[in-house]
Amino acid sequence: MSTARHVPVLLDRVLELLAPCVDVEAPVVVDTTLGLGGHTEALLRRFDGLRVVGIDRDPEALRRAGERLAPYADRVELVHAVYDELDDVLARLGHASVQGVFFDLGVSSMQLDLADRGFAYAQDAPLDMRMDPTRGPSAADVLNTYSVPELTRVLREYGEEKFARRIAQRVVAEREQRPFTDSARLVDLVREAIPAPARRTGGHPAKRTFQALRIEVNDELAVYARALPQSLDALAPGGRVVVLAYHSLEDRITKRAFTRATTNDLPRDLPFAPPGHEPDFELVTRGAEQAGEQEAAENPRARSVRLRAVQRRAA
Repeated sequence: MSTARHVPVLLDRVLELLAPCVDVEAPVVVDTTLGLGGHTEALLRRFDGLRVVGIDRDPEALRRAGERLAPYADRVELVHAVYDELDDVLARLGHASVQGVFFDLGVSSMQLDLADRGFAYAQDAPLDMRMDPTRGPSAADVLNTYSVPELTRVLREYGEEKFARRIAQRVVAEREQRPFTDSARLVDLVREAIPAPARRTGGHPAKRTFQALRIEVNDELAVYARALPQSLDALAPGGRVVVLAYHSLEDRITKRAFTRATTNDLPRDLPFAPPGHEPDFELVTRGAEQAGEQEAAENPRARSVRLRAVQRRAA
């Protein structure tokens, strides 16, 4: 695997966006998607006195991040949880509010690198794809139990796959002969199901199918849709939420939530909002920011990133 995958995406920009909100006494930032801890390590190194709550659903990620963050052990709290449990995590740790919340969505570099997890279509592995391998159905369970309509919906909605029904029909027919257990067989099936002209464009033909299965197995979009409002509610005045999203479905959830939070309920034709009627939040970024050409060239994961940030207004 390329070492480029291990480089935290838009690291300098994330630090820049969080810097104003942690310039208070005893600031706390939540890294809801700790992964290997690259962004958290940089935050702890840059801001003396900062405490970070690092959340991850993957026990192996927490173990590896814990080793990496050992020099800052007195300023980091690692929690095994899914990020839609943010309210409960903060209550359990005694944090009534926090200065920042950070989301780096999607699959982590570590999960891609561990062949036995089944996230990567480029190498044969068991069809697992669970970010927390200790609970929930695997990708193999989805492939071996979902009906053609259910599989079609997953592939179309989460993978934006044009040939979703053709792939779903092939899967259901093939599993009658032998259940799906490994990724190589699925890759071959997808390649055969997609017409040859379509295989020549858009990257690896199995990319969209693997993305869709991963999102379904981990309930990623629903979890994020529940977590984002919790992150806004957790902010102290002046606090910020920063989000890195990697495909349109995640970014759409972010955009809609931020639009609601930064819009008041007054008539649109009013020239200004009367005192006391301003929305509680204001946008920090104008639209979605992307990685620069150099970072996108050096770090493959940065090519599709969309960054958005919002801030709770000061009291």
